[in-house]
Amino acid sequence: MLCEYPVISNCKKRARCYNARNTRFRCDATGGLMSENNSSVPPIIEARGLTRRYGHTLAVRGVDLVVYPGEIVGFLGPNGAGKTTTIKMLIGLLRPSAGTVHIGGFDLQRQPLQAKALLGYVPDQPYLPEKLTVREFLRFMAGLYQLDPAVVMQRGEELLRLFELTDRADELLGSYSHGMRQKAALAGALLHNPRALFLDEPTVGLDPRSARLIKVILHNIAQQGAAVLMSTHILEIAERLCNRVFIINEGSIIASGSLEELRAGRSDSLEDIFLALTGGPEAAVIADALR
Repeated sequence: MLCEYPVISNCKKRARCYNARNTRFRCDATGGLMSENNSSVPPIIEARGLTRRYGHTLAVRGVDLVVYPGEIVGFLGPNGAGKTTTIKMLIGLLRPSAGTVHIGGFDLQRQPLQAKALLGYVPDQPYLPEKLTVREFLRFMAGLYQLDPAVVMQRGEELLRLFELTDRADELLGSYSHGMRQKAALAGALLHNPRALFLDEPTVGLDPRSARLIKVILHNIAQQGAAVLMSTHILEIAERLCNRVFIINEGSIIASGSLEELRAGRSDSLEDIFLALTGGPEAAVIADALR
């Protein structure tokens, strides 16, 4: 939705407006967000100088990244660029060699329990307990987050209906297809209403109906005020769904912003921009020849 406030010429959001938990936000002159009373809105996800070394190899090089309430931000890059490594550091599965991560204002290294209680994560290949049913899996997740059992029962059934899993909720997860596992993992990640949601290739292997369902759900989650960071190789999804994108290559952020900013006045698609930045001009020529 376009912002009702005057467009700020150097606004990094291109004056996008976010409605998060019934609070109206507008862009400030630095590209951050302001509420109606002009108080600064802090990001839910914030990484500063995030670095990961493996011996003498720098896998991730000083990544700075922020995601605000109500945003869906795409995290793009070629294979081996550092996307999954960065996401694992952002959720606390991997300790950074340098840099800091804050989730909802909590330092992930110094306040891990408070920070992790606010986030949800769905990997590209969800490894779920095969000897549990999806209902048992949701109860297990509820125990990890110390949720009220009565609330969990109602919330869990809503999620099962939402993801069209009710009819098979008492079957073992080991019998589920990849797409059904993906939906079960997302239901588990959403059970505690996370403020920050991280997804690594959420639509890989899904049929068009399931992929569409997940896109609609992500849009609704963002409208409720969550911050969503998703990596994907499907640039069309990023182009249609994301407010902003970060492009990483060889461990470094090489571009970020809205599609309009990345185009810089041209009519290029996100695919054209991505190939020009990460694949060199020869890759763009090949892509054009194949159209």
